[in-house]
Amino acid sequence: MSTDSDFPRWMAAVQQRTETALGVFLPPSSQAPTRLHEAMRYAALGGGKRVRPLLVHAAGHLVDAAPDRLDRIACAVELIHVYSLVHDDMPCMDDDVLRRGKPTVHVEYDEATALLVGDALQTRAFELLAEGQLAESPAAQLGMVALLAAASGSHGMAGGQAIDLAAVGHQLNRAELEFMHIRKTGALIRASVLLGARAGRPLADADHQRLDHYSKQIGLLFQVVDDILDAEADTATLGKTAGKDAEHGKPTYVSLLGLNDAKAYAEELLADALSTLAPLGERGVHLQALAEFIVRRSF
Repeated sequence: MSTDSDFPRWMAAVQQRTETALGVFLPPSSQAPTRLHEAMRYAALGGGKRVRPLLVHAAGHLVDAAPDRLDRIACAVELIHVYSLVHDDMPCMDDDVLRRGKPTVHVEYDEATALLVGDALQTRAFELLAEGQLAESPAAQLGMVALLAAASGSHGMAGGQAIDLAAVGHQLNRAELEFMHIRKTGALIRASVLLGARAGRPLADADHQRLDHYSKQIGLLFQVVDDILDAEADTATLGKTAGKDAEHGKPTYVSLLGLNDAKAYAEELLADALSTLAPLGERGVHLQALAEFIVRRSF
């Protein structure tokens, strides 16, 4: 288990850095088109645990990456995540009215604005990765752009959402469920870790493989815990409508394994992730603590 006693302080500092950087990188609401820019800031600011930015900074710590590089990368990943939430909440997708404890964007504004907010947040994310120097060479930085694009597209997050929508009312087996969630949730989490690790000195191949395996395990872990939370937690705790997966007949780890076995599987994934990082020693302490933090969200 992690012994990082400074983790809460470090986490709060990264969350605040990310909030401040997002406020700078997003267009001001006073700038035309004002309604769109206001809605973009409404969606992205003032909420969320910022797990993906935390992973960017934790992986960047391994390679002594400059904090300003990590801020930009963290915000790019977070904007992709927020755009996906805005679109997922729309009536044509999951049709939810609450996100991060406040009305969803299409409820607070309207559906057309919500669609444009998602589009604009996505493109702003790639602008952030293309601006400034984030890697040691232009080719390496181009590779970072390609990594985020692949994690976001039809072979990543968007593809996973398509599989999820098609699976409503059907029970998937474990392999099918993991195939979906490696894309829907896991791809962007994996990208967060690998992008942070590319922002500083080169990693040894063995360490890069450890990070890749760790990131895949916690991507699944995040989703398993989400499924447990949806089954156990209330709406006030979640900041979004609880129980919607079961109500809509969505396949989840809880519906497949049962609640107790889903919790046991989460513990297996956590143990695997932590053992993978063990050879990194103190350099991996924030990544270890983040894996534990993901589990502690529910039990």
